[in-house]
Amino acid sequence: MTIASPCVRNCCLDELDVCLGCGRTLDEITSWSTSGNNEKSRILDEAKQGCDIRISHLAQVVSKYGA
Repeated sequence: MTIASPCVRNCCLDELDVCLGCGRTLDEITSWSTSGNNEKSRILDEAKQGCDIRISHLAQVVSKYGA
């Protein structure tokens, strides 16, 4: 079974070349189609961790400065 791409068609890269839509780096996005399932699982885990950190950071900023 192949792991589906996490792409949500909201591609916008931040200053570190991380997609704000799916949380993958540009390198991870471009290598997705040739990556094996183990690598895809690793990418998904890291993307989720990165998204969780980004959300936590944004929550702190909103708490401090307001929406």
